[in-house]
Amino acid sequence: MPRLTNDKGSLVTMANPKSNSSEAYRKLRTNIQFSSIDSQIQTIMIASALPEEGKTTTIGNLAVTYAQEGKKVLLMDTDLRKPAVHRMFNVPNHVGLTSVLSSQYKVTEVLRETDVEGLHVLSSGPIPPNPSEMLGSRKMTALLESLKEEYDVILFDTPPVLAVTDALIISSLCDGVILVVSAGKVRKDLVKKAKAHLEHVNARILGAVLNNVQVPKSRNADYIENA
Repeated sequence: MPRLTNDKGSLVTMANPKSNSSEAYRKLRTNIQFSSIDSQIQTIMIASALPEEGKTTTIGNLAVTYAQEGKKVLLMDTDLRKPAVHRMFNVPNHVGLTSVLSSQYKVTEVLRETDVEGLHVLSSGPIPPNPSEMLGSRKMTALLESLKEEYDVILFDTPPVLAVTDALIISSLCDGVILVVSAGKVRKDLVKKAKAHLEHVNARILGAVLNNVQVPKSRNADYIENA
C-alpha cells in the first residue's frame, strides 16, 4: 500500500485533487480493488492500533476518491465513542447510526449528502451507553445488508483496535480491513498486536498504510501536482 502524507482532518482529495497526496489515495483505492480477483470488495474498514494515527483522514479521503470514480459511496462512522466523520464533512450529528439502531429514525432520515457527488455520510449519532452491543446487534447486521443493496462501496470508521472491541466487531462484517500506521508514533509490537487481534476474529487484512511520512518531491510528483 502507498505511503500517505496528510494533516489530520484534511480532505486533500477535495481541496487539491491533483496533488501528490491525492494521487496516493487514488493508488490506495486501486490497490484495494486489485487485492481480490475472485470476490468483490464492497465493505471496507480502516483500522489503527492507537488513536491519532490518521485513520479518519485516510478513510475520508478514500471515500472521496471512490465517489470521484463514479461509485455510489457510503461512509459510516461506527466510532460511537469519539466520532469525527461528521466534523470532517460538516454534517449534523444529533441523529445518526445510533438513532437507527435504537429504532428512533429510519436510515433514510439520517443519511447525509456531502459536497462530493455520490458520497453519503451516516454519522454516529448520539453517543450510547453500550456501543459494542449496538454494533454487534442483529439490527446492525440487517441494516448493513440493506445498505449493501444501495451502495457500491461502504466504508467504516472505527475506534482504535487496541482501545475497545468495537473495531473487531465491525471487522467481522467487512470484506476487508486496511491497517493505518503512523510513522514514528506507534511501536512495532503494538502494530503486531493489533494485527493479531484482527486475525483472531478472522478479519481479512488487505494491507497497511504508512501514514505521515515525509516524502521528498520528485519530478514525477511535480508532474502529478501540476498536470
